Amino acid sequence: MRYLIVFLLTLQSFAQKQNELPYYEILDDTEVYTPATTAARMIDGLGFRYYWATEGLRLEDLAYKLGADSRTVAETIDHIYGLTKFFRNSVLKDNKDITTDELNFEAKRKQTLVNLKLVSDALKANNGAFDLASTEVPFWNLINGPLEDAVWHCGQVVMLRRASGNPFISNVSLFSGKVKNN
Repeated sequence: MRYLIVFLLTLQSFAQKQNELPYYEILDDTEVYTPATTAARMIDGLGFRYYWATEGLRLEDLAYKLGADSRTVAETIDHIYGLTKFFRNSVLKDNKDITTDELNFEAKRKQTLVNLKLVSDALKANNGAFDLASTEVPFWNLINGPLEDAVWHCGQVVMLRRASGNPFISNVSLFSGKVKNN
């Protein structure tokens, strides 16, 4: 009976880890500095910012917008998802995001983080030997286009959530990519 309980607790722990989203923190997982691993770290920084910009958003936050001509938080998140989908599909040849279904907020948040993690992992593979010239569009354009645009819009989500009364969590260190213990 004791072994059964240990087995069930181990199985439950494994299942919980499978449901965890990437980018709760940025892992210090490489000491190899190549153009590809540097680009991967930029993606990891976006993933970490997006994770915390969207963590704990309420329905009223998702519906919030500054004015009639501006995007809601939900529309901004839709745009960020589209940018990460474009980035993933431009970099990964055999593992594209072909989702066409309308996703709810939680599913879209998860898929956005997964898109970023898959690209980052691909860039880090083989000690960062990824050929940046092999992408469907010039990698430089991926950096100054969808990657930096997504970082820009993460900042908008943070600003909008603050304006709607749900500020960014204060124990997150954007400098270290870690959650500070209080």
